[in-house]
Amino acid sequence: MSTDVSPEAMLEAVREMIPTLRQNGAEADRNRWIPDENIALQDKAGVFRMGVPARFGGLAYSAADMVEVLTEISRGCGATGWVSMVWVHTAWTVRLFPDKAQEDVFAGGSVRVSGTIPPTGRLTRTDGGYLMTGKWKFNTGVRGADWNMVTGLFEEEDGTQTSLMTLIPVSELTILDDWDVTGAAATGSTTSVAENVFIPEHRVVKYSDLVAGTVPGRSDDGSDGRGYGLMSLVMAKIAGVFAGMARGAYEEFLERLPGRGITYTSWTEQSLHPVTQVAVADAKNKIDAAEAFASVWLKVIQDRADAREELTQEEKAVVRGQTTWAANLAKEAVEELFRLGGGSVIRNDQALGRFRRDIEALSLHALIQYYGNMELQGRVLLGLDPDTPYL
Repeated sequence: MSTDVSPEAMLEAVREMIPTLRQNGAEADRNRWIPDENIALQDKAGVFRMGVPARFGGLAYSAADMVEVLTEISRGCGATGWVSMVWVHTAWTVRLFPDKAQEDVFAGGSVRVSGTIPPTGRLTRTDGGYLMTGKWKFNTGVRGADWNMVTGLFEEEDGTQTSLMTLIPVSELTILDDWDVTGAAATGSTTSVAENVFIPEHRVVKYSDLVAGTVPGRSDDGSDGRGYGLMSLVMAKIAGVFAGMARGAYEEFLERLPGRGITYTSWTEQSLHPVTQVAVADAKNKIDAAEAFASVWLKVIQDRADAREELTQEEKAVVRGQTTWAANLAKEAVEELFRLGGGSVIRNDQALGRFRRDIEALSLHALIQYYGNMELQGRVLLGLDPDTPYL
């Protein structure tokens, strides 16, 4: 296994870039995309090799190591952390494709892969593969990705439809300039469009096989301890991004406090007000709890990977619920700090306001929505069917 960039060295490099990521935040929001500097710093540190198998020159980091790095990136800039999470996780997902597809994507060792799950494309058979036509909204990071992993429906001979996941070079897609939002603006989650794009057979797999890790034509047997459950791994990474944003917001709040009074009151030092003191303690405890809780699901994920076993249905549901619960704790911490930030916090150049906008927007993502995931976990704990294929 490649160890030329240790997790410790990676974390040190990422922590050094945090001031730059935070300083670039206002520009990123204005441009609705993270600056090239943010990408270049991460590329130099080796971030985009974390999920790539060692045999292709990747780092093959553990789930815990990937989460820790992504959490630190998100401390600097939530949007950058979210985009990097998508790139790293989707690149890791490529290891679930046939070997030949992996050879296509991992040829350079470091790779950025965007992707989205909804099957809003249509596939038709042709010699040697398929033709894809479709449009995929909320395609985070596609503007700066090398490859795009998207899903389409294929009509079988009996009239049934099968959901197929595909890998397409971004150069073969049209990227629309349609990302105009109130939060997570810098994620550049624009729409990608395919018009009769040819995809060779080896880069098309059944979505059900991908989730189950049963795609044929793979030599990867999970013996490296990196054969994680697809959805559980992405949920762990998402929770890490949320914890990082909350940590960044907390740091910004404390940095703004010295010398700040409470306008139209006799309080000349906000830090002396009991409400501020309680809010800081409450926010800190929520963030610490969210981060500490991660060790629970990361152990479950890693133990199963080490044993080369699939997580049980209950374990998958619990991971889904616990990661969402932790992310919600992080969001609550940011909201509490934002409320006490004063009127200036709404300025676009203030990182605290940006953390709040980003975490609120990203909490609406279907994978991390609170009530849906609490329902899912509760159903399984009560012995009911999870009622979703996305486990």
